[in-house]
Amino acid sequence: MSVSNHSLSFSIVSHGQAALIAPLLGDLARLPPNTFEVILTINLPEDESPYFGYTFPIRIIRNSEPKGFGANHNAAFTEAKGNYFAVVNPDIRIQYLDLHELLMPFQNENIAAVAPIVLSSEGKIEDSARHFPTLQRFAKRVILRKRVSDYKLQKVPFAVDWVAGMFVVFRTEAYRKINGFDDHRFFMYLEDADICRRLHKNGWGVLVNPFVSVTHMAQRASRRNLTHMRWHAVSALRYLTGL
Repeated sequence: MSVSNHSLSFSIVSHGQAALIAPLLGDLARLPPNTFEVILTINLPEDESPYFGYTFPIRIIRNSEPKGFGANHNAAFTEAKGNYFAVVNPDIRIQYLDLHELLMPFQNENIAAVAPIVLSSEGKIEDSARHFPTLQRFAKRVILRKRVSDYKLQKVPFAVDWVAGMFVVFRTEAYRKINGFDDHRFFMYLEDADICRRLHKNGWGVLVNPFVSVTHMAQRASRRNLTHMRWHAVSALRYLTGL
């Protein structure tokens, strides 16, 4: 199936998460035909049968060995055909999505990234839009468990420092110009803060679009997995020190 010239490329990475991704693909199947494609990266071997039978185009990348967050999405970007490149976590659900509404802020050519409002499974607004990390902010979030939203919800698309990488749409041109995620310094965690910081430094804007929302089913591995906690700590150190 051909992809239109004004299409959106969704990049989804599976770590043996077909049970999460199959419902997400079902959500995407309700979108208008010929307006998007899905690039699905299999980071760990799994039963791929849930990924077949859809009428929209799905291309599958199979890794010979596991890659990190940024490396996976960067590889998917090289295969993407859309004018916009959306990074989407497996644990996202989409009840309704108006692609025209989602992409409307890109009419401003200075905008490089747009994210929707992210809701928890209980329907509460998550703190997915944040000020840039500092040592003090890390201490509040990690040690004191203070996760207060940095931005008040507004009635129009509003500028933010950075947005969490659970659902972010990038202008293809901007993503390419800054070489995507920094997959050399970051294996997992904070590559979303880093890419937004680099976009800002290059004169691009990052927005939250309050007219669009998605639901995050909250698969927060870093809170319960020692390996993920270590990755998070290493990424924080590299982000703060520039190493």
